[in-house]
Amino acid sequence: MPNLGVILVAAGKSSRFGDANYKKPFAPLAGRSVWLHAAEKFLDHDDVKQVVIVIAPEDREYFMDKFGADIAFLGIKVAEGGKYRSDSVFSGFAALKKEIEFVAIHDAARPCLAARWIDDVFKAAVSTGAAILATPVVSTLKRTDEQQCIEDTVDRTNLWEAQTPQVFSRTLLADAFEKDTQRTATDESQMAEAAGHTVTVVNGSPMNLKITSKEDVRLAEQILKVLPKPSLNNQAHPFSGSDIWR
Repeated sequence: MPNLGVILVAAGKSSRFGDANYKKPFAPLAGRSVWLHAAEKFLDHDDVKQVVIVIAPEDREYFMDKFGADIAFLGIKVAEGGKYRSDSVFSGFAALKKEIEFVAIHDAARPCLAARWIDDVFKAAVSTGAAILATPVVSTLKRTDEQQCIEDTVDRTNLWEAQTPQVFSRTLLADAFEKDTQRTATDESQMAEAAGHTVTVVNGSPMNLKITSKEDVRLAEQILKVLPKPSLNNQAHPFSGSDIWR
């Protein structure tokens, strides 16, 4: 399999997390920080040859004081983010080694990740050039006005909720960055789509939670206890992302 590099994005402001002591990727979760849970899922993967974490410049001193030993021990590279998400991801992209052939971008605030899901999205990306984890939209969607009064109900047919990791060939991602002049994409798939590339959707799981509030931390603690584990003989786990909590 091709060499995989991982960019963990942890440069956001965490304005909705509501904790004066922690940004959400650095918050404690089941004995260690949220971002470390995310990182270890990739570090345990044989095809992952490099992990880069992107943090806000103003967080560098705190981050290195608190996690410097972890960074050194795990061999993780630190990059500094920019004003927009695409700026932060590009900073991580620029820090990748030359031998990296495929790039996975993952939210550092998504700690509940199973090895099977990484395998599934990576294989799809190798086959097609670009793939993301996502889950089908199952709830009824409403569009409202500024006063939060319902204007209409949105047809959920063929609608998916995007997750991470999102995986791209290095050359495809480089092309998407080159053509990204607006800096308004909310994920890398949107940037690749705008550049004219086809992106494949791979079934993820609702358990692949993105922590936004402190209540999500408590939910993540329970999810970590029931995540599918790799079997001892490295066979595929009998549960795929599409099988769990669907």
